Amino acid sequence: MSLDGIVYDRSVRVGGDKMDDAIIQYVRRTTNLLLGEMSAEQVKKEIGSAQMPEDNEGMTVQIKGRDLMNGVPREIRVTEAMIAEALSEPVEQIVEAVKPALEATPPELAADIVDKGIMLTGGGALLRNLDTELRNRTGLPVSLADDPLTCVVRGCGMVVENLGKWKNILSMGS
Repeated sequence: MSLDGIVYDRSVRVGGDKMDDAIIQYVRRTTNLLLGEMSAEQVKKEIGSAQMPEDNEGMTVQIKGRDLMNGVPREIRVTEAMIAEALSEPVEQIVEAVKPALEATPPELAADIVDKGIMLTGGGALLRNLDTELRNRTGLPVSLADDPLTCVVRGCGMVVENLGKWKNILSMGS
């Protein structure tokens, strides 16, 4: 939202749950281990990255799941590089969603974006190196919101508290 209106209004659903699912599918495919959603989310938070680590391994973590070959519980070690590979498709989807948004940006805002860059919000913004990957792929400054987990909902609350001020913008979405 800018210039007293909605500038761009597309959304892609590639956040936390899709990333967790990508980790589950990758671990299943490469190690025959079935991970639960909570385990995948924990791995993402601990060693998830949008970029391959410099040493091609990075941090490691032990994970537990069910062995798909014999049905018994098993523990394995996964690396940051493995999780970066697992997350490469969702990260690519995010990058590919940013490009048309930038192309649709009115010229009046282009200078602001060049100067101030892209602001990442939401839980997915907490993925390690997502800002760096977007910066590398777009050539623009990228920063993380002060409180990415709650800033969107707090902004929505501000709109609700000041409906009169936002009436023009809200009617555009109808």
